[in-house]
Amino acid sequence: MTTAPLRVALVGFGLAGSVFHAPMIAAAEGLVLDTVVTSNPERAAQARAEYPDVRIAASADELWPRADELDLVVVASPNRTHVPLATEALRRGLHVVVDKPVAGTAAEARDLAALAKEQGLLLSVFQNRRWDGDFLTLRKLVEDGALGEVQRFESRFERWRPQPKGGWRESADPAELGGLLYDLGSHVVDQALHLFGPAEYVYAEVDTRRPGALIDDDVFIAVTHAGGVRSHLYASATTAQLGPRFRVLGSTAGYVKYGLDPQENALREGLRPASEGERWGYEPEGMWGAIGSGESPLTGGGKPVPTLPGDYPSYYRAVAAALTGAGENPVTALEAADALAVLEAAARSARDGGTVKPA
Repeated sequence: MTTAPLRVALVGFGLAGSVFHAPMIAAAEGLVLDTVVTSNPERAAQARAEYPDVRIAASADELWPRADELDLVVVASPNRTHVPLATEALRRGLHVVVDKPVAGTAAEARDLAALAKEQGLLLSVFQNRRWDGDFLTLRKLVEDGALGEVQRFESRFERWRPQPKGGWRESADPAELGGLLYDLGSHVVDQALHLFGPAEYVYAEVDTRRPGALIDDDVFIAVTHAGGVRSHLYASATTAQLGPRFRVLGSTAGYVKYGLDPQENALREGLRPASEGERWGYEPEGMWGAIGSGESPLTGGGKPVPTLPGDYPSYYRAVAAALTGAGENPVTALEAADALAVLEAAARSARDGGTVKPA
């Protein structure tokens, strides 16, 4: 018996909606992009051009009267809208995916998780960087014991953008949840917790460096995990010389990897998983990381480690499986709440000084 695909409404068709969510929804077996919510005529035209069968709604309010025609709402609109839109969708009986950060506080994320549980609905958080090829490679090295006992994890998500671009992401209004702490910080913290478990203590430095910038653009977070690993996490728009994406030091070996996963650039250039097939997410050999001890990869030391292919489509495949009872929620709201607790602790540490215990 053929099961009808689950009908998805995507709220927001800016960078997150058009580049990350819509292509992955379209690529996932068992899901169909039914509606795109945008009030921007150019974005509406773009959505119709790329997905000819899609319906367009000018606001999320147009979704609720026909909630029975939908199965899943994906919230990819500005951060300040995440909690109210997710709350309304859950109350209308719809499953929900929310882009990161799911909320502004861990308490709000836990409240959303409780509402979803009460309603018997899926609430998942889009953390696509768990499916970066370099992160998948690192996770396998850790799981296989290739580094021995991991002692220190360094993760950098750095850019060189000396001029502020404006927009809500760089707004000083706290309600917008802008700035790099909540943007790129959400990724590096989630990856660290996913690899090494709960945070026991947090220390942070959060700065605004660029002339004219209104919000944080240079962030350092030190996390002491309950298991003993120390994570040093960097997110910056002011890095004139980029450091390694990962440097992971263990009791028997270390792993160093430069460069970002290629999937975002591919998506921005209009490439799609369906058209690329088995080539999707592959990284050229020259970008592979290296494992070794007492050697520098910059001078050819260490053994090259082939980067596993990145796989952003896995997230929505997992969502589809969870909605049909064939799998688990790939990223829960409670996991996201733990990451938000670290970000909140980082903000307190940067403001007041000293080390903070996440709430």
